[in-house]
Amino acid sequence: MTNQEVYNYNISSSPHVRNKISTGSVMYDVFIALMPVSFIGVWRFGFHALLVILMSIASAVLTEFVFDYITGKENTIRDGSAVVTGLLLALCLPAGVALYIPYIGAVFAILIVKCLFGGLGKNFINPALAGRCFLLLSFGGSMTRYTIDGVTGATPLAKLASEGSLSANYIVKMFTGHAGGVIGCSAFALLIGGLYLWVVDGITWQIPVSIITSFAVFMAIFNPENLNLGNLIAHIAGGGLLMAAFFMATDPVTSPVTGTGQVIYGVCVGFLSALFRTYGASADSVSYAVILSNLITPLIDEYIVPKPFGYRADAMDGKGIFELENNNNQSGWLSNLLSKSYGNFIFLGSGILIGCVILYSVSILTGGALEAQKLSANLEIYQAVLPDIDKNNINIHEISEIAVADFDGVVYGADFGNVYINQAVTAEDGENNLIGHVISVTSADGNDGNITLSVGVLPDGSIHAIYFTELNETPGLGMRAAEPEFISQFSGLYGHITLGEDIDALSGATVTSRAVVNAVNAALDFYNTQITQINADGEG
Repeated sequence: MTNQEVYNYNISSSPHVRNKISTGSVMYDVFIALMPVSFIGVWRFGFHALLVILMSIASAVLTEFVFDYITGKENTIRDGSAVVTGLLLALCLPAGVALYIPYIGAVFAILIVKCLFGGLGKNFINPALAGRCFLLLSFGGSMTRYTIDGVTGATPLAKLASEGSLSANYIVKMFTGHAGGVIGCSAFALLIGGLYLWVVDGITWQIPVSIITSFAVFMAIFNPENLNLGNLIAHIAGGGLLMAAFFMATDPVTSPVTGTGQVIYGVCVGFLSALFRTYGASADSVSYAVILSNLITPLIDEYIVPKPFGYRADAMDGKGIFELENNNNQSGWLSNLLSKSYGNFIFLGSGILIGCVILYSVSILTGGALEAQKLSANLEIYQAVLPDIDKNNINIHEISEIAVADFDGVVYGADFGNVYINQAVTAEDGENNLIGHVISVTSADGNDGNITLSVGVLPDGSIHAIYFTELNETPGLGMRAAEPEFISQFSGLYGHITLGEDIDALSGATVTSRAVVNAVNAALDFYNTQITQINADGEG
């Protein structure tokens, strides 16, 4: 006994620590990687964006602390995972949401998705994305309303879907975070953060590379006639794909263990993202693509088994390595896959098929509701620029599509700068009496980007009002174009409007003023030369 050596073994459940990296250090790296996009988001969207971030983080941390206290568990907020979850959730929200939105989303993410499933390491889907999807389903209006300085504007993907292409200047703004969208919309900052995580070994290359590459390939397959390099870059830079590729899908808890498994998982995310973006009702559904891929991670890990580092000599029993590997189902993922029963694949395939049928059926059944929702979204614009609009007693007709299509993507005349005609509609009351026309135009000559507005033209050809749907000018200067003192000057005008005579320019924002006047003049010219001719032909 005296010569016997005694060893003390620490017996614990997996996962086992293999190096000095701790959960806290990993979360610290993720937090640091998110700082560039957070700073740009706050700088771009203002103080309220900071409040959204702080509310989300505080709610996540407090929820985890209270849960641990009530259940008598060890306090886990020191590992930083709740802070990162709250920050990720906030960066996926519009900057103008009410503060109860990040509060509810963070509580759902931490309490329902994380704590109730056993805490960190036991959640089966990404908590931050689950919180965002919950908010999208519960508060769809607030989650899809993007404002800058109080002016509603379309997201880059919505703009791309409606206009078919984006200018190079606008794509640059997507990288710098000036194009609008969620708080964490700067593609350049996301790339910087992702590169930092890769350098410090916070993530592997397989997941982000496979997601971005497969997404690009499938977008090209699904959109062969309407996809060029500029559109592809816009699709990659917008809509949360980069956030998902570097920060969401790479969550070690909900992503596969092996490199091969991570590639397969990344391809699934890329495929679903391209599929949803092309054929889905929403311009962006990357969140759903990642969550669905999270659900198949256990299946991937079951079939993509890593090879062991070695074998005991006495376990060989005269067998060669290859034979022993086959007997132990360790000869690689393909052999391991073939040695399994097909039951799981049949079950999974059947589930996917049934899910597709259900989704297709729902899309058919809700088609009318979606059209009604689209009309409701535009109704605010119609009511703002035309008088006596009753949502229950209004008929909206597209002006001849040919007339608009003639100028689609083409600058409208040489006298208005870089102005484009987007849409023109006729509004009638329930008795088919003409209320007026609404013409949407975009000027690319704004000081800080595109300016998109709708002009309400009465039957006598005069302007009733104008309404901005996209305005990204300098706060305190060009953004004052949306103030009543400026826009009220257009009411009652017709023909050709002159800046400095009919309209007083904004002090210190002459470029913005000129762009707005040119856009309105283009709308009036389109009315006088196109719509009146269409109306005359119709009467004849």
